[in-house]
Amino acid sequence: MIRFETLRWKNFLSTGNYFNEINFLDCSTNLIVGENGAGKSTMLDALSFALFGKAHRKITKNQLINTINNKDCLSEVTFTVNGIGYRIVRGIKPAKFEIWKDGTMINQSSHSREYQEILEKNILQMSHKSFHQIVVLGSSSFIPFMQLNSTSRRDVIEDLLDINIFSKMNVILKEKTSLLKGELENNNHSIEVVKTKINAQKKYIRDLTAINTQQRKEKESEIRGLNDDIATLNEATAELSETVNNLLPSVQDELCKIRTNKQKLEKYRTQFDTQVKSVVKDAKFFDQHEHCPTCDQDIGDELRQSKKSAATDRAKELKGLMSEADKQLLEYQENIERLESEMSELAHKQNVMNNNMQLVSRLTQNVQKIQSDLSQMSNSDGDMGQANADLTELDSELHDLTDNKFKLTERSSYNRIASELLRDTGIKTKIIRQYIPVINELTNKYLQILDFFVHFELDDSFTETIRSRYRDTFSYDSFSEGEKQRIDLSLLFTWRQIAKMKNSVSTNLLILDETFDSSLDGEGVDNLMKIIDTLKEDTNVFVISHKTELEDAHFERKLSFVKDKNFSRMRETT
Repeated sequence: MIRFETLRWKNFLSTGNYFNEINFLDCSTNLIVGENGAGKSTMLDALSFALFGKAHRKITKNQLINTINNKDCLSEVTFTVNGIGYRIVRGIKPAKFEIWKDGTMINQSSHSREYQEILEKNILQMSHKSFHQIVVLGSSSFIPFMQLNSTSRRDVIEDLLDINIFSKMNVILKEKTSLLKGELENNNHSIEVVKTKINAQKKYIRDLTAINTQQRKEKESEIRGLNDDIATLNEATAELSETVNNLLPSVQDELCKIRTNKQKLEKYRTQFDTQVKSVVKDAKFFDQHEHCPTCDQDIGDELRQSKKSAATDRAKELKGLMSEADKQLLEYQENIERLESEMSELAHKQNVMNNNMQLVSRLTQNVQKIQSDLSQMSNSDGDMGQANADLTELDSELHDLTDNKFKLTERSSYNRIASELLRDTGIKTKIIRQYIPVINELTNKYLQILDFFVHFELDDSFTETIRSRYRDTFSYDSFSEGEKQRIDLSLLFTWRQIAKMKNSVSTNLLILDETFDSSLDGEGVDNLMKIIDTLKEDTNVFVISHKTELEDAHFERKLSFVKDKNFSRMRETT
């Protein structure tokens, strides 16, 4: 059981550079009051931050530090687990995360994420999500169990029943299975390699046994034929090389020059076209205007005719130049196409040369292999004994690999069986099914105490069915906010009861954050207080509220949060 003892924090949210401290064990029932913004829920955020490195509400880590002092943000919580004392210290600016066990700090050599896993999995034995299902019921960013998806619901139940060890085992099994799969693949690959070697060795022995004069002659004849093919290809390649080397530079040079001349001529052609447009514009101006639009003077007919005539002559001259340029451009284009065709032909010949050279290389390799075979034939008598010895060794290696494959396959079969047991539909589901009736019974018990007379039922996939005596079947979302609140409260107390039964994540602390301020009516509040009264023996309840009528209820201690010079302070009254 986790028994929370003290919590203190400073420079946290609206808290200044001094510690606000709460002793959880002083009183069984505690009321925390204060105006909105006074810092009532800061205690819950500080506790969540100390344990899990994040606030209960949706507040980023950078927003947790007090913006006025902007340093030395610190939260510390002490608790015992099965009689062993722990103190968790976590801070911002400077960053700090320490886990103390009976006065000795646990080694911090690991990464902070791994250090957090030590806290959650080995000490608290519950996650942030499960903590807020068992310890906290709030109206801010808290997500009730019934609003979680099926995967998150399963995570909470596994934490409660302490069966997430099977999930960890399944992860380890998957890793081992993956390694085993790699071993099997390597083993199969090795077997195929050895089989290939054996077949090659047997062929080699057959070749050694079947060697005769006729085979030698055939191989020598094959070598001669290959050498003739090589000579023919080399000759053809030489001819092509000479042609390409002689023509390629001149064709490339000529093509480059013609392209350059064409570009220059196209530039001149563009200039001629621009000049023609200018001359036509001038001629049109003198044809349409008898007065100057700028100075408003008369333009004589003789001057107009002279300008128009000069423009016409110039236009004819330019058009003649453009016509000559077009002819020259056409000639350039024809030459370019001719040269590009020649370049294409030369490229084709270059490809043929390359193909010939590759073929010569392959034929040469064949000649070398046949010559190697002939050399082995000469030593066949001496190699036969060694060849048979090598074959025996390969057979022995194949036997060992086959035997190892049988063992690996057997291990793989065991892993598949274990995987079936460890997956969600295996052992965990069987255990969950044993607890589902207990969960449903407890939930319905608390629903009746809260005067909500419905029959609530979860199945082993954590899907709810809610029935009313005179109504059809409903889901959680079918009810009003007040009715949903009663279901959430019933589940909260159910989880705590299940945790006590398992003694895995049982805790003394229960925090109700503005639960009384939301959707519960007066009768619901009275019934909830009845449940709280039954928990006094081993539970320390903290109710955060701004309802003034609750102050008249019976709480052993009242903690008031007030703003003092823009900083939150806590005051205790009894």
